[in-house]
Amino acid sequence: MSNGTAALGKMNNRKVHVTCRRCGHHTYHVRKKRCSHCGFPAPRIRSYRWAKAK
Repeated sequence: MSNGTAALGKMNNRKVHVTCRRCGHHTYHVRKKRCSHCGFPAPRIRSYRWAKAK
């Protein structure tokens, strides 16, 4: 018939996030080349006012 739900199961074998060089979190996006936690390779560390410090 068509490539529907069964074809989507083939998309889970590639890594998306790996460990970031700067912050050490497992949030560096390999395809986008950007860390979602610290914003690497941006010069300043990513932060928001609404983010509460732990």
